[in-house]
Amino acid sequence: MTPEKTEDRGRRKVMTGTVVSAAMQKTVVAQIERLVRDPDYGKYVRRRNRFKVHDEKSECKVGDVIRFMETRHLSKDKCWRLLDFVKRVER
Repeated sequence: MTPEKTEDRGRRKVMTGTVVSAAMQKTVVAQIERLVRDPDYGKYVRRRNRFKVHDEKSECKVGDVIRFMETRHLSKDKCWRLLDFVKRVER
């Protein structure tokens, strides 16, 4: 599905993350990383979230930067779907 058609489906979250695991069939694990300021000390701390993303053609590799969109639950933990690639790894 192209990003232009996502407006027809309602307001769904779209995120950009890095693939950290591609060992499963039709599923990759993408990770987003953000910096959050600690309220007491003022230092910036890295916070990471990992998402299981449905990859129908199994074309993602570790290190790829992908965009993925929220969808209905496809399994117990998987409720995200691959939209497109931002940057692909050369292998």
